[in-house]
Amino acid sequence: MPDHSDAPGFDTLAIRTQADISPAREHSVPLYLTSSFRFDDAEHARALFAEEVSGNIYSRYANPNTDEFVRKLCLLEGGEDGIATASGMSAVFTLLAARLSQGDHVVASRALFGSTHQLFTRVLPKWGISCDYVDASDTEAWAARITPRTRMFFVETPSNPGLELIDLAWLGALARQHGITLAVDNCFATPYLQQPLRLGAHVVVHSATKYIDGQGRVLGGAIVGDRDVLADCRFFARHTGPAMSAFNAWLLSKSLETLAVRMDRHCANALSIAQHFERHPAVSAVRYPFLPSHPQYELARRQMRQGGGIVALEVHGGLAAGRRFLDRVRLVSHSANLGDTRTIVTHPASTTHSKLTAAERGAVGITDGLIRVSAGLESLGDIVADLEQALAD
Repeated sequence: MPDHSDAPGFDTLAIRTQADISPAREHSVPLYLTSSFRFDDAEHARALFAEEVSGNIYSRYANPNTDEFVRKLCLLEGGEDGIATASGMSAVFTLLAARLSQGDHVVASRALFGSTHQLFTRVLPKWGISCDYVDASDTEAWAARITPRTRMFFVETPSNPGLELIDLAWLGALARQHGITLAVDNCFATPYLQQPLRLGAHVVVHSATKYIDGQGRVLGGAIVGDRDVLADCRFFARHTGPAMSAFNAWLLSKSLETLAVRMDRHCANALSIAQHFERHPAVSAVRYPFLPSHPQYELARRQMRQGGGIVALEVHGGLAAGRRFLDRVRLVSHSANLGDTRTIVTHPASTTHSKLTAAERGAVGITDGLIRVSAGLESLGDIVADLEQALAD
């Protein structure tokens, strides 16, 4: 990770970045549960709508709470500008719709979240936008897929759920060489573990629903990056309305204050789970970026602060064994979310990635026996014991 020792530390930025946006000078930023804001006079209203001055107009455009959340996230990611959206997928769609036009082409990593895959294969083609998939580590394929109409590279690293990594410094250099926007879904790593903008990306997207919230309470998304990219995104969002609520922004901003300490615990538990079950007779394979057995272990150590909170377990016995495991967990939750304080297990082949064909799942390593474990903050021994009993004969 880059050393920015001349700047305040990550935790300090996350905790102390807030504005005095109320005359009451509250120590904790207050909630602004209002749909609109008053103007000083007719000229003030005109100037605001003409974007000659900054200020609040309507909470679909901006709100002090969403502004504060975005300002903090920009500092943590190293971005020039950002916007908050109602969910992670609304952030992904806003970015794609704002930056792509009919006839444009995208090159994307093959391993993507199921809904993002659906956007590329079923939604964007209706508007004449095409996409080619390539394997993350196939450097020759990335360059070979570039056409005169290629406008964007879109990647997840680590990927969901197979934990495949992409060398962001290399891909960023390739993108800049060809004038292509590099967009990175940074949901799994968060800005605490990885900062793609400092490695060459132009823009990052987040499902703030996951680790940024960290407690399974609210939906939210964010786009952070270069000013010119965000100008397009802001125009699109202002006129289509994927706005984050003030209440959700308030919660998410407070959650950022504990992101570092939570991620430290998520990562420590995940690494221990990965190490333990790598030797388990019921498990045929374990994927985790900070395991030496991960094929991109050296890249993970170079690009990430820690390995993240997700572990992929491949259980012997395929679909039947996977279903049996899920039906037997007691302490651990069986849910489709991740990044919660609670440990969660998910079967991607039948849930989050079920809309992919069997061949598409196989191409990114999603087998019928793959279990995604989102390591929570419980005592490690209790998590391991529950997973052990669920795997027992």
